Amino acid sequence: MLALPVLMLSINNSALHLVLPTLSADLAATGPQLLWIVDVHGFATAALLITMGSLGDRIGHRRLLLAGTAVFGTATLLAAFAPNAEVLILTRALVGAAGATLMPTTLALLRTMFQAPEQRAAAISWWVTGFIAGNVLGPVAGGLLMELAGWRSVFLLGVPVLAPLLVTGPFLLPEQRDRSGGRPDFTSSLLSAAAVVLFVYGLKELSTGAQRLVPALAILGGLVVGYAFVRRQRRSPQPMLDLSLLGDRAFTAPLLAVTLMVFTTAGTTLLLAQHLQGVLGLPPLQAAIWLLPSTVAGIALSASSSVFTRRFRPAVLLTAGLVIAAVGTGLLAVADGPAAPVLLVIGMIVLRIGAVPVMTASTSAIIDAVPAERAGSATALKETCGELGIALGVTVLGSVGTAVYRGALGDAVPSAVGAEAAEAARGGIGAAVELAARLPRAEGVELLDRAREAWTEALHISTAIGAVVLVGTALLVWSAAPREVAGTSR
Repeated sequence: MLALPVLMLSINNSALHLVLPTLSADLAATGPQLLWIVDVHGFATAALLITMGSLGDRIGHRRLLLAGTAVFGTATLLAAFAPNAEVLILTRALVGAAGATLMPTTLALLRTMFQAPEQRAAAISWWVTGFIAGNVLGPVAGGLLMELAGWRSVFLLGVPVLAPLLVTGPFLLPEQRDRSGGRPDFTSSLLSAAAVVLFVYGLKELSTGAQRLVPALAILGGLVVGYAFVRRQRRSPQPMLDLSLLGDRAFTAPLLAVTLMVFTTAGTTLLLAQHLQGVLGLPPLQAAIWLLPSTVAGIALSASSSVFTRRFRPAVLLTAGLVIAAVGTGLLAVADGPAAPVLLVIGMIVLRIGAVPVMTASTSAIIDAVPAERAGSATALKETCGELGIALGVTVLGSVGTAVYRGALGDAVPSAVGAEAAEAARGGIGAAVELAARLPRAEGVELLDRAREAWTEALHISTAIGAVVLVGTALLVWSAAPREVAGTSR
């Protein structure tokens, strides 16, 4: 039952990109409005995760989960019938805010409901499976619904999943809260939300390359506000976030592992999706199909990952997963020539196989490191680090890829096309492909060949950096693990 909310959340997010072209025309949405429709959900979720985790600890995780689920369902209904882009943006923000209640509360309830480590490991593996499965079901079910009933029906995908939880949750789920937690700290909530939003917004804007000053100021502002939040937590007798957890290696090692795992996965997936379409010439649907085997492998492994979680200690699983993921990322870094498509698919499968034990073992270790009444805050911090890892991965690896591509492309863009078109082609493989199609055949073929070679080099260097990051993280996690955790088995 506790996998249903994350399944619903994953379905809702993964299906959105399918409907963007259609809803854009129907609602007459501008380019900036489309970006906000996509991004506002993530901003709201990231901003409120720590607050909702702490709130669940104080008022009860079951109460917050059921309330958040009801708001989530109501907001998705409103989104489905949004009359214009402005209303859709507001409802998407509400969906994101409600989504921030789902992950920390479900994980905290898992901590309460499953006291035996073996049972808890199995429950966490199914929780992760639900999240991964939603990424597969969302686009497939969304595509079918859009064909049958239009784009608005796609926003209703998660609603049927809500009913069993809302009906049976009050009777089947236990309540758990920290009775000594005191009143909510609204100042800390505001500081944490502002710090995360400013930092993530700055990273997202920096990754576009359109400007530098505003994103840099946003990131700086996020760091300053974050420092104020940390100072307040250290001085508070009842902090919203227990910073002493960061001094516990059993907590910080999995937190570091999951953050940098997501960092590499997010940046790699971004570059690879463009590579499949721009270099291999695959249409979007076929590109998604090429990535499907890795997702299926992730689902299969996560469903059975509790076997490994019961047998091996967290440090072993985290280190092994990071090394395996590094091997997969390394395969992407050497994929070239006629065998490149096969190596890309195999590399993504290996990367996903490595990522699953990192996700499951880190979640188990973080939950086990705190008492049940503080599990909401701890898991909220994990999810927040995941959001930051995604933003950092897209920004850092994406920027490296763009810089390498621009340098490798050089002066291959004909000067006659105009400065604006030439600059766009130097900014990414997609724009170069579009420009090549408009040029005379000889010039277009030459530009396309050079652009594809340049993007391949960009993918190789960026994924090589990702592999190095994963290996370095594996060494840090293993060396930081307490000696009793660094054993080979339980």
